[in-house]
Formats: sequence, C-alpha cells, structure tokens
Amino acid sequence: MPLFNRSKKRGASSDNGQDQDGGRKKEKGSWRKPANTAFKQQRLKAWQPILTPKTVLPTLFIIGIIFAPIGGLLVWGSSLVSEMTFDYTTCWNQSSSTSLTNLTFTSMPYTYNLRSSDSGKTITPPSFAYYYNDLAPEDQKHSCFINFTVVSDLAAPVFQYYKLTNFYQNNRRYVQSLDTSQLQGSYVSPSTLSGSNCNPLSLNADGKAIYPCGLIANSVFNDTFSGFTSSDNFFYNFSQSGIAWPGEAKKYSATSGYTNNLDEVVPPPNWVLRYPSYPNASSIPNLQEDEHFQNWMRTAGLPTFTKLYGRNDTATLPAGQYQVSVYMNYPVQGYKGTKSLVISTVSWIGGKNPFLGWAYVAASCVFVFLALAGTIRHLLKPRRLGDMTLLSWNR
Repeated sequence: MPLFNRSKKRGASSDNGQDQDGGRKKEKGSWRKPANTAFKQQRLKAWQPILTPKTVLPTLFIIGIIFAPIGGLLVWGSSLVSEMTFDYTTCWNQSSSTSLTNLTFTSMPYTYNLRSSDSGKTITPPSFAYYYNDLAPEDQKHSCFINFTVVSDLAAPVFQYYKLTNFYQNNRRYVQSLDTSQLQGSYVSPSTLSGSNCNPLSLNADGKAIYPCGLIANSVFNDTFSGFTSSDNFFYNFSQSGIAWPGEAKKYSATSGYTNNLDEVVPPPNWVLRYPSYPNASSIPNLQEDEHFQNWMRTAGLPTFTKLYGRNDTATLPAGQYQVSVYMNYPVQGYKGTKSLVISTVSWIGGKNPFLGWAYVAASCVFVFLALAGTIRHLLKPRRLGDMTLLSWNR
C-alpha cells in the first residue's frame, strides 16, 4: 500500500504542473515564446500618421510647387549648352581621295543640339572625306577629314569627346579584367598572372607577361583627333592634360615593375601600332601621365558613353567653317557599334542633359494633378474620417 500511495502522490504532483524533482513543468511549446519585453512583443512607441485629406492634399501641392521651379531651372541650365556630334563610323568605307589637296567629301550623320539663343540659325550639313596614305606611319595611314560649321562663338571652356555605342564596358568579366598590383608598379610574375582576372590576356603565346594586362587595357580607344583648322587658317588647339579625374593618377605608377625584367614582358596585342615591343625601360608607357588611358580604364555603366579627349579652358572658339582630321585605328563595325566626335560647352549644370529637368517638371505636373483631383473629390463628396458604416460588413 505505501508503494502505491507514493506512486499516486508522484502522479498527482505531475498532474499539478510539476516534474518529479519538484520543479515547474514546462508547457509544450513554451520554449518558442519570446520574452515579455517591449521590443520582442512589439510594444515600442511608434509614430503612425493618419493620412487625412487635410494632410495629404497640401503635401502634394507643396511638392508640386517646389519641383516645378527646380525642373525649369535645370532645363534652362541645359539650354545654355551647345553640343555637336559627328558620326564618322562609315568614313572608313568611303573611297580614298587621290591626295590631301583633292579630298572628296560626302555627307555624314550628325546632330546639332545648340543653345536656345542659336536655335534659329542655319546649319551647313557637315561632311567627311577618307584618305589612305601608304607612306605614313602605321597608326596614321587611315585619315578621316571632317568639315563642320560652328554657328556662333563658343566661350571657353570647350571640350572634345569621343562617343562609342553598343560597347558594353559594364560586362562583369570585362570590368574585372585587370591587375591592380601590376598597374601600381609592382612586379607580377608570369606564373602569378596566368591565374589572375586578366585571362585570357595575361600572357602571350611565349608565356611572357602582358603589361598592362587584361581586356580593358587591350581595348583602349586609339583613334587620334587633331585640333580645328578654320577656312582662314586659324588653328584652335586642345590640351590633353586635365581630362581625367584628379584621383585617377593615384591608381597608376610612373614606372613599371618590369623595367629590370624586359625579357618577361610584352605590350597588349592591340597596342602594336603604338608599342610594337618594349626594347628598353624608357619604351614602357608611363600610365600615371597617360590620362587617355586613365579615362578608358574608368569603365562606363552604359553601352553608349562619351569620354573626354581634350579641352581648351582659355580661348573662345569663333564661329566659322572648320576641319578636323582623325587618324582611324579603332574598329567598331565588327560589333555593330558607332564612333563619333563630340564638341561641347558646359554651363553651371554641366553638359547637355535636359532629361533631369523635364523629369522634375513631369513629377510636378503629376503631384499637382493628384492634388487637384483629390481636392475636387473631397469637396464634392467628402467622407467622414473613421466612419464605421462604410465598412463592407456594415452595409
């Protein structure tokens, strides 16, 4: 009997929510219950705005009123900029002229986006001529001469760009195809480069290191532009310095890590016109001073982009007829792209870009329209806030 009594007591204690050791028995699933704190039980103080017509409609009106002048100001700033684009992609396909004094000019694709004060002026369509000179250096054999008109004086600064289309510099493998240690002047052995991001342009067929290695460096733009010569022999020149961002030069070294190992290094394949080989240390390019190279290595985010080629910060470009010569070395038709010469001025907003201003104007119109529509709806058929009779189950 005592044994049975002890069993009953033990069972009774278990039934009362206690375990055999006298402790409190945990309920099933209680270990998943969060602690009873304001944070874990979501009882923290919070601001929960009640959106009423008296708060929403004035807010829409205010935003619309603010956006409208901002958009108008941006559009006006963009209208102060003149931009001329000359597409010389097909110049290569033209028949070669007989001589430099007897050039055969044909019409070419172009775009004039002039400032608002010059919008009514007459534009003479530009033209180009192709000339092949077999006696010139290898990188100057193919020349394209472009005749164009500047309809009014362009105050300094005047910028010279090149523009490429359908060129995807934002490709993942392309963006990663470089070696930062090599660009900063460190010696990187061919065995180390063979397994780097520079592949397949890390080593040549003989196992020598390519400097600079990678797809970006190999595909650098290598067309060259001259200054502008007017019909009365006035020459307008552009500077090649100050065209890269100030911090870009810090990414590169003035000397290469291969100066003492010239037998282990070769130029990129597409640099053969400028650098057939590196016979001595002085022949290796100084990447810290090559701002064209620095601009190219700063990859673009879109397939259509422009990069600065030259600038003139001091002299005004007078109105008149001009000619510019282009030495063509960069192929674009193979991947269905185009290349253009762009001449542009700037204003306080920067270059020609009216999209941002019109986006502000469009947003302003939308906000004002919504505010007016909401106001009319509220005046014609107002609704009492928190009216329980409007709930579907109370109708």
